[in-house]
Amino acid sequence: MHPTMFRETTNAAPIPAPASPRRGWALTGTAGGLIGLVGIFATASLGGEEQRADNAGYVAAIADGAAYVWAHQVVCSVAIVCLAIFAAGLRRHLGAQEPAGSLVPTLAATGVGLVLVGLLIGGGISTQLFFDLGAADEVDPDTIAAGTTIFATMSWLWGGIGLTAGAVAVGGFRHGSVSRWFAVFSAVMALLVAATQLAPVQYISLVPAGLWVIVAGLVLAFAGPRPVAERR
Repeated sequence: MHPTMFRETTNAAPIPAPASPRRGWALTGTAGGLIGLVGIFATASLGGEEQRADNAGYVAAIADGAAYVWAHQVVCSVAIVCLAIFAAGLRRHLGAQEPAGSLVPTLAATGVGLVLVGLLIGGGISTQLFFDLGAADEVDPDTIAAGTTIFATMSWLWGGIGLTAGAVAVGGFRHGSVSRWFAVFSAVMALLVAATQLAPVQYISLVPAGLWVIVAGLVLAFAGPRPVAERR
C-alpha cells in the first residue's frame, strides 16, 4: 500500500455520532396538560350557581371572585404557550416518522390548535370580567353574568385533542409512527373525547384530553425514534 494512502486513511476525521433528538417540546406538552387540567378545574368556577336565576343575586355571590378570574387568565396563558410548543414539536416529530405526504402530522397539530383558540378566548374574557367584578356595583349584572358564561365554558373545550389523539392513533396503526400500545391508548382517548362532543357534556372533554396530553408528552419525551423496520 502506498504510504500516502495509508496516512490519508488513518488521519480521516471520525464520523460524528447522530445527535440525540430534542424532546423538550414533549415535556412542555406534559406541563401544559397538567397546568390546564389542574388549573382550569381550580379556577374556572366562581360558584354561586344557586343564584343563576337572578343575575343581581348571582353577581353579588361571586363579587369576591376576581382573584380566581385573574388566576384563570394566568393558567390559560401558560397553557397556551406550552401547548403551542407541543403542537409544533408534535408536527415535526410525526413528520419525521410518517411517510411523505401523510396528513397525520398536520391533523395532530391542528387538533391542539383548536384547543389554543378556546384557551385564548376563555382566558381573554378574564380581563374584562376581572374589572367588572371589581366594580360590580357600577356594572349591569346581566353583562357580568353573560361574561361568566364564556369564562366557564371556553377554556374547558379541549375537544380538539380528540382529533390529535385520533390522528396519532391512525399513524401508529398504519405506519408505526408511535408504539402500538400508545396508538391503542390514543384511540381510546379519542373515542372518549368524541363521546363528550356528541353528548351535552363538552366541558368534561378536558379530562380525557388533558390526560392524553400529559401521557403523550412523557411517552414522546422518553421513547426513542421508531426503527425503520417497525414502520410501514
